[in-house]
Amino acid sequence: MSIPVLALLFLIIGLIGLVWSANLFVSGSASVAKHVGMTPMMIGLTVVAFGTSAPEMIVSADAALNGIPAMGVGNAIGSNIANIGLVLGVTALIATIPVNAGLMRLEVPLLLAVTALAAICLWDYQLTYIEGWILLGSTIPVSVILIRHARNASKQSKALGDIEGAVDESAEIDVDIPDLSRWKSVLWLIIGLIALLGFADLLVSSARTLAEYMGVSPMVIGLTIVALGTSLPELAASVTSALKGHHEIAIGNIVGSNILNLLAVMALPGIIASTSLESSVISRDLLTMTLLTLALVIVMWIKTRISNTSQGIGRVIGLLFIAAYIAYYAVIFLNNS
Repeated sequence: MSIPVLALLFLIIGLIGLVWSANLFVSGSASVAKHVGMTPMMIGLTVVAFGTSAPEMIVSADAALNGIPAMGVGNAIGSNIANIGLVLGVTALIATIPVNAGLMRLEVPLLLAVTALAAICLWDYQLTYIEGWILLGSTIPVSVILIRHARNASKQSKALGDIEGAVDESAEIDVDIPDLSRWKSVLWLIIGLIALLGFADLLVSSARTLAEYMGVSPMVIGLTIVALGTSLPELAASVTSALKGHHEIAIGNIVGSNILNLLAVMALPGIIASTSLESSVISRDLLTMTLLTLALVIVMWIKTRISNTSQGIGRVIGLLFIAAYIAYYAVIFLNNS
């Protein structure tokens, strides 16, 4: 069996292993948090929110440790592009996605601010040690703001006696926590973390070999194959939720995931090893991510302010997002062919 075929096989195994180990890690972490007394709401906002981003974070850190930090930066940007273009687009094809007007008051402005901060850090085609710490340090206050906002919104909803609103609010942050003993929870957490580290290293190593064989930069592999692979759990979760009728949480999950990708995932390569980037990072990748983000914000604003309807994001807009995602891949292919 040839080297590129083996590299592709190991890359697929790494992606599958990341999904499996991330699920094990999140389940164990959530169960441990439950045993120490955390409420399901807080577990959803903290443990699960960070746990589901663990694959991207570990892959980015591992890439930097292996001397290819640009792959980690590409993973963060590519994951954001995939979340809007692919995950949201496919979910909208399955079921119309309602737009929660509450997101426009805090989460969306935070996403725009974080996107601007990421653009400033990358504008000189460098991600330095200091810039990495600025991004990572911003994760704490942003997380605190989001958690307090969610808790206050839930309390206000209950105080107004809006039972349906309270249920919807908790649906966004409640999670399925496995019924595990304390020691089994710890075991799942440890095994999941070790497996995450192992499969992430396998993924990065095979992606590097594949990039060298194809004659493309590790950044391109991070933007495409790695980003798509680490976004598959979000795609699966969104599609499953839509099929079950819980599609209303899709936008909130995507907004939160994209904020975390830019602050935590992209920060790690800069902290571990100052990163030099290709010029296309600004003219193609960062521009695409920013335009898709602005497009999502404009669509949400129109749905909540101008149309004044509950139609939400439907198939037409979903197809447009998917078309933009496919066009982005086509541009990358043409540039590297």
